[in-house]
Amino acid sequence: MKRKVGALEKVDADLSYKEDFLSQYLQYEAQRQIFMQAPASATDTGIVSFRDLIDLIAHVADCYPTDTAPFPEDLIQLVSLHHEHLGSELREKVVGSLVLLRRKDIIDSPRLLQTLFPLLISTPSKSTQALLYQKCLSDLRTSNAKTTNHRLNRTFQTVLSNLLTSDRTSPKGLWAVKITRELWKRQIWTDSKAVEIMKEASLADNEKIVVGGVRFFLGGDKEREELDDESSDEDAIDMGKIKHQIGINKKTKKKARQMENAVATVKRKERKKKQPHPLNFSAFHLLHDPQGFAENLFFKHLQNGKSKLNLDQKLLVLQLVSRLVGLHKLTIMSLYSYFIKYLTPRQPSVTSFLASLAQATHNLVPPDVLESLVKKVADEFVSDAVATEVASAGLNAIREICVRQPLAMNKTLLQDLVDYRKSKDKGVMMAAKGLLGLYREIAPGMLEKRDRGKEAAMGLRSGGRKEQRFGEEVVGRIEGLELLEKWMEEENQRRRAAKGDEVKTHPSDDDVGDQDGWEVDEDSDSDSGGWHNVSSDDDANDVNRVGRPSKKARHDPTASGETEDEEDQHGDKENNPDQASEARRLEAAVSSLATTRILTPADLAKLQELRLAASVNNALPASQRKRAAAAHQAALRRHIDDPLTAAEIEGLASLSTKNTKEQRIAVAKAGKEDKDEVRKSTTARRKEKKQEQGKSTTNREKARKKNFLMTLGKAKGKQKKSLVDRGKVLKAHKERGKRGGKRGNKG
Repeated sequence: MKRKVGALEKVDADLSYKEDFLSQYLQYEAQRQIFMQAPASATDTGIVSFRDLIDLIAHVADCYPTDTAPFPEDLIQLVSLHHEHLGSELREKVVGSLVLLRRKDIIDSPRLLQTLFPLLISTPSKSTQALLYQKCLSDLRTSNAKTTNHRLNRTFQTVLSNLLTSDRTSPKGLWAVKITRELWKRQIWTDSKAVEIMKEASLADNEKIVVGGVRFFLGGDKEREELDDESSDEDAIDMGKIKHQIGINKKTKKKARQMENAVATVKRKERKKKQPHPLNFSAFHLLHDPQGFAENLFFKHLQNGKSKLNLDQKLLVLQLVSRLVGLHKLTIMSLYSYFIKYLTPRQPSVTSFLASLAQATHNLVPPDVLESLVKKVADEFVSDAVATEVASAGLNAIREICVRQPLAMNKTLLQDLVDYRKSKDKGVMMAAKGLLGLYREIAPGMLEKRDRGKEAAMGLRSGGRKEQRFGEEVVGRIEGLELLEKWMEEENQRRRAAKGDEVKTHPSDDDVGDQDGWEVDEDSDSDSGGWHNVSSDDDANDVNRVGRPSKKARHDPTASGETEDEEDQHGDKENNPDQASEARRLEAAVSSLATTRILTPADLAKLQELRLAASVNNALPASQRKRAAAAHQAALRRHIDDPLTAAEIEGLASLSTKNTKEQRIAVAKAGKEDKDEVRKSTTARRKEKKQEQGKSTTNREKARKKNFLMTLGKAKGKQKKSLVDRGKVLKAHKERGKRGGKRGNKG
């Protein structure tokens, strides 16, 4: 009934105001014809009247759709033909009216964008460009707010792509870069078409467009993650605080509405958290042809002598090419020879070149190509004649290269670099120890015996650690899965043992074999109906072969030209045949846990805990154990897509420079503040937390902070008390103590 009454009232309003509206519309038509005949000579009074009429008709156009049918086309024609002659206020009013008509669904979004985008790339006015750019972005965001508008997105992406490919020297393509980058950051465009637009921008001939496209690949994903984190952190609603305020303050309708809105917001955020996380792939993984893209970038902007890019811009392109090569394991042989002329300490931004070289390295790059580069870095950066900061940066760069391709190092050079661990400079010493620790893990055979360490030497003797061969790929598996399988087996054994103890506490008449101290297997056929693991005949044969050395162990090592290390390994295996058989068994064994069981979240959490426990050597002191655990956590947080920056190459160089007096004072003050924070009592921390949350303190705390002059009257009154009054006070205090305080907490 209410809807019918509202509809009738609207019809009456239309009939009553229609004549007034038609008269206003006729005035608009007359003003438009006058302006279209001479747009440059329009008077200020006529422009103001014309602007007000446009505003009026745009707001009521949905009430009179038949009469205002030509109004949108009139505005489109006006702004398309005479946007240069329109004043700033009139131009803004016309564009705003078109956006308002779009919100009222009088015109559709493609029609609006077809009108505004050509003006955006053609107008020279900065203010007009800012206005049109904002309106285009706003319309695209509105169109994709509820659901993704694939048709509109494909149409507009095609327009942007054609803008870049039609004329590669035109600066108009910069607007395609700006729009695509903003929509990618807002997670509106997350498909491969947007990445292809930025790929074309990176291959343009205009310097600004090239830099914009390259910066998108280098930092677009990080911007998207930062914006997502900011949007999740902002507008955090404290429901406890709101309920507390409503319970104390005066109850009004406004407060009730605020409470309802807060509850609705919290529920909406909770629903959003429970929704499945969208698969936002990195821009590098959405490229169709990364090999062709990297080659075109390198040959067009770096090796081309006619390139107009300066050194900083070329460095950005080099970082992009190196990340593509390292991430997708591409092969561009001429890229590595390009680095040679830049690997000198006198080169500006040399640490960025070193980081790019390390990023462009992977296990499929031929070692002979990288060996000359590693030797070049060692000769230029690592010597007694250079500064300590330069030496630590060079050692860091060599380590990052060898992490990705260990075969790029030869034994002689490795031994020379490892000897720098005895340097008196802390930065150089730490960098050399990092290189030594790396080769203890991946190739201990390249080190001298005294440098291998206990674990690496034992791994070499048992055959558990083998040097990686060129092109060898590690079999894909879940890291640490054997630890989880071992833990599950131990848990099952413990449970079976506990079950067996229970059985022994209630012995039966048949339990005769246990009388003499023999252990009875509790997993009998009657207890479980499943299969039993029966050891194969090979295990029994291995027992017989323990005391008999194999043919490989009996042969003369000098006859076949074996090295001293191999002799030690063979001798070790002869002395410890159990270790050799255990190593062969572990090498041949493949965990079947992932193929026979679905891992639950609890299993994955336990797997992470076991990985961390296995990565830390429990035999180390507590301080070193914590440091090793922190390093392991940092390695886990490091993703393969994360770039290697110049700051990481320069990381240990800060240890070589001595701090100034002001810096030492600042460090001491910071440490003192941290100590004061640690020494605070629980009450003090609770008090600070209350103050941060804006909550009130206790009455006792308020009394302690009360102004001294305000407490004088009460103190004087206590002094003037008679003996009778003092007795009453003491008696009341005694009764309160028996009662349990003022509130009677006892009993």
